[in-house]
This record gives sequence, C-alpha cells and structure tokens, in this order.
Amino acid sequence: MIDRLLKNQRVLMSCGMIGLLIACVDQGNTIHEDTSKESAQKVKVQTLVKTTESWNNTPLPNYHPEHPEMTALRITVPPHTKLPVHRHPVINAGILLSGALTVISEAGDTLQIKTGDVIVEMVNQWHHGENNGDVPAEILVFYSGNVDTPVTILQEPQEAEHPLVAPDANHSGH
Repeated sequence: MIDRLLKNQRVLMSCGMIGLLIACVDQGNTIHEDTSKESAQKVKVQTLVKTTESWNNTPLPNYHPEHPEMTALRITVPPHTKLPVHRHPVINAGILLSGALTVISEAGDTLQIKTGDVIVEMVNQWHHGENNGDVPAEILVFYSGNVDTPVTILQEPQEAEHPLVAPDANHSGH
C-alpha cells in the first residue's frame, strides 16, 4: 500500500513538474528555472522549420484524418550512393545528422543539404537522393501518415531493403 502511494506521489510530482515547465514558457520560447540559484540554466527551444510548403515550394497536402500513424526512421546512405527514384505519399521532414545529400526532383529541382540542415520533403512527387561524398550520410526523418500507408513508394519495382518501401502498383513506368 505504501509503495503504491509513493508511486502515485511520484507520478503527481512528475505531472506537476511538466505543468510547471509548460507554465514557465515565455514568448521567447525559453523555459526558465528558479533564478534564485547562482548558476541558473535555461532550456532553449529552437524552431528548426515551420512551413506549409515542401523544399521545392509545393504546398503540403491536407492530412488524412483516418488512423494517423507517426513513423521515425534513421536512414544511412553510404558514400557514392544514388537512391532509387521514389515518392512519399505522406508529409515528412528530416534533419541531416551527418554527411551531405543532394535531392533531385523529377522536374530537375535540386537541393543540397549538409549536417544540421532540415528538409521538408515533397509529397507525391518523384525524386531521388544522392550521397556524392566520401562519408555516410545519416538523416532522421519523421513521417506523418496513416496506418497501412507506406511512407515511400519506388517508381520502378526493385527488391525492397526496408519493409516500408514498396513498388507503386499504380505507376505504369516511363
């Protein structure tokens, strides 16, 4: 019984701390600790991207309300690798953790990204990525999709290396 009460007290204290942190957010997006301490530290919140368009200025589509599903992938592209042409049927954004990548749209638009850069990908537009560097490129990508919707569809049927990559059954080729 005492263990249960202590556990409930810890949960309430945690919730209280979260509420306190949220209540302390000021307009500068900084959360302040008690300033009476000599070495007061600040938690900083930095907006990396906030947009209604993908990197090639195409408006993002509306979300589909049925059965939402978030997917986060850490993708490593080896040096001197060209990815297959593909598209994403869902809104996604990523941050390049290391290396450099070039993204090329079917229309020929090109985006160069380097470590620390954020990308909001094109939705339902064919494109591919290339790592032309000498080191692996690692990108963390967050997909806001729906259950039973793949996050990536290949233009040409290939052997999928990841279970979320599937050939596009509705595309007849070139």
